[in-house]
Amino acid sequence: MNDTTASVQTTDDLALLEAVTAAVTEAGNVLLDRFSTENRVDGLDALLTAIGGNDDASAAVLRPALERLRPQARWDDDEEGHGALGPGEWWVADAAEGNVNHIHGGVNWGVTATLVRDDVPVVTAVFLPALGQTFTAVRGRGAFLNGSRVSVSTKSDLRAALVGTGQAKPGEERDVLRRTSASIGRMLDAALLVSVTVPATLQLVQVAAGHTDAFWQFGQVRSGLVAGALLVQEAQGAVIDSTGAPWALTSDDFIATAPGLAADIAAVLR
Repeated sequence: MNDTTASVQTTDDLALLEAVTAAVTEAGNVLLDRFSTENRVDGLDALLTAIGGNDDASAAVLRPALERLRPQARWDDDEEGHGALGPGEWWVADAAEGNVNHIHGGVNWGVTATLVRDDVPVVTAVFLPALGQTFTAVRGRGAFLNGSRVSVSTKSDLRAALVGTGQAKPGEERDVLRRTSASIGRMLDAALLVSVTVPATLQLVQVAAGHTDAFWQFGQVRSGLVAGALLVQEAQGAVIDSTGAPWALTSDDFIATAPGLAADIAAVLR
C-alpha cells in the first residue's frame, strides 16, 4: 500500500468511525433496556436462554447497520473463532460482550464492532452503556474515551503493576487452561496485583486508558481481542506475544501493556 492509498483509507476510516459508533450505541441501548442490577439467573438452562436473548436482540440492530456501512465486508460469524480471517475487509463484532455479566446484574458489558482489513484491525468502537463510556480508535489516529484522547500508563516496574487475564471462552482446551493457571501463579510472584475476570475487552480498555497496566490471554478468540488490541496500540501501548513479536491474529498468545513493562511481562509468561 503506497502513502497516498494509506492516506485515503485513513480518511475514509475516520468518516466511517462515526457511523460505527452510532451502530454500537444503538445496539447497546437495546441491551440497556433489558438490563437491571436486579438481573439474576438460576441454572445453566436459564443462563443460556438469557444469553441468547441478549445476543439476538442486539445483533438484530448491530449487524444490519454494519453491513449497510460496508456491503463488501464479510462477517465473522464465529463468535469464538481464532486465527487469520484472510484478505479483504471483515466485521468482527460482539453484540453482547460480557453478556454473562449483564444477565447477572453486573455493569461490565457492552457492544463492540471492529473493521479488520487484511487481518489488521483498522477501526473500532466499544460502547459500555452501564458505564456511560465509548472507546474509539482508527489506526494511526489515536485512541479516545468519550472523545478525549487516552494513553497507556508509563510504568516500567512490574512490581508496581496492575495486571489481568481471564478465560477467552467457556470450555477452554486443557492446554490453554494449564498455561493460564501456571501463568497466574508466576505473575502473582512478579506483579503488584493480578485480576482474573471476563470479558477481555473490558480489561483491555482499562489498559488503553492507563487505569491498569497490562493484560494477557492464552485463548485467542478474535472477537474478544481485536477491539482492545487496536485501542491499546493507538494509546501508544505494546501489543505483542510472549516471544516479544508484534501480535497478529495467528499468534499463539496475547499481551497488551505499557511499553515499559513489555519485556518483563513476556519473560514471565514464557
